[in-house]
Amino acid sequence: MSLKILIFVCGEGLGHTGRCLAAGRELSRAGHEVTCGAYGYSAQFLAEHGMNVREVPAEIRLVGEKGSLNLGKSIKESIKLGQVPGLFNVQRLVDEEKPDVILSDSYYLGTIAALRRKIPVAFMVNQSNMEIFFQENYLFQGLGVIAKEFYNGIFKRVDRTIIPDYPQPNTICDLNLNFEDESTSKVEYTGPLPARSYEDVIAQDLPRPHVLSLIGGFGYRAPIFRRIIEAASMDSTINYTLLSGPGLDKEELPPLPDNAELLPFIPDQFPYLKSCDLAIAPGGHTTMMEALSYGVPILSFPDRGHSEQQNNAEGLEAKGCGKQMDYKASASEILESVREAVNGKYRDKTEQMKKLAREINGPENLRKILEDLAYQRL
Repeated sequence: MSLKILIFVCGEGLGHTGRCLAAGRELSRAGHEVTCGAYGYSAQFLAEHGMNVREVPAEIRLVGEKGSLNLGKSIKESIKLGQVPGLFNVQRLVDEEKPDVILSDSYYLGTIAALRRKIPVAFMVNQSNMEIFFQENYLFQGLGVIAKEFYNGIFKRVDRTIIPDYPQPNTICDLNLNFEDESTSKVEYTGPLPARSYEDVIAQDLPRPHVLSLIGGFGYRAPIFRRIIEAASMDSTINYTLLSGPGLDKEELPPLPDNAELLPFIPDQFPYLKSCDLAIAPGGHTTMMEALSYGVPILSFPDRGHSEQQNNAEGLEAKGCGKQMDYKASASEILESVREAVNGKYRDKTEQMKKLAREINGPENLRKILEDLAYQRL
């Protein structure tokens, strides 16, 4: 039986977008009618990849500065968005679409709209302790208490809470999860949700050993990006693809060595992931899940002040899948860590994670959860 499924996507970064694309593709292949509620570049990205997209209002806005998350500015920018009119707009969309089930990826307005209309809803997150964002700044600790009460209420009321990560004991985002007893029975670990499965991807023809650097996009990452280039110039036997992103001034970069290629954008990173021996990336959860499902270890440079990313990186290292790095790392320290990784320090564990991701089949798991929720109500 074909279902109407509505997916709401938090558009801060492409991590949420990538895993929702994986969900949308799996559901569409199964014959269901899928609509995505998204905004900004997330909406554009999903539309370009064949999804039916309806525009929804932005819910939060994160502001970074000099390698750190600026909590004060993030709160101010998010308040400016004005959530009350946004809720009515999202409610109108739900009423028009009349979905049988809703998947909401960290998008609270969509979740509230589903609960108001008593539509089955699964809420997808890789963090359930968001109050830690507020703890380091005493001016905002009161907001942290309010936020905790709010999202714990959401976890109690939704039909399922989806964690797009490996089940225990291999959960990378484990340090970011803390559910109250009343909510734990609703928690499901689907496994990673890569937008493209390993078997379906044709590997990029790259010289080996090869490092894929995804440090780019934000200007405050430029210093560490330059040190990665310096590290590349110190050992010509290791090859690099460096994703710069639009936020870097190339004129300020050091000379590029022959063993490194600089690309402003890679429309599809999966062929590169399938060919590389190591990924260098920030601390985003989806990037880690994609890399590990392809058997690739990670050197993670989490943004300063971004506790969720820092916990992801700590979990990555604790599980033996890579190393947590610091923005202060020198070129020599980066090169030492790169050499360890390409020489196989993490290979056994990451191959195990690759095999586990294939066995678990996260997109299929998620599809079955959503189908069960919908069929129980029909």
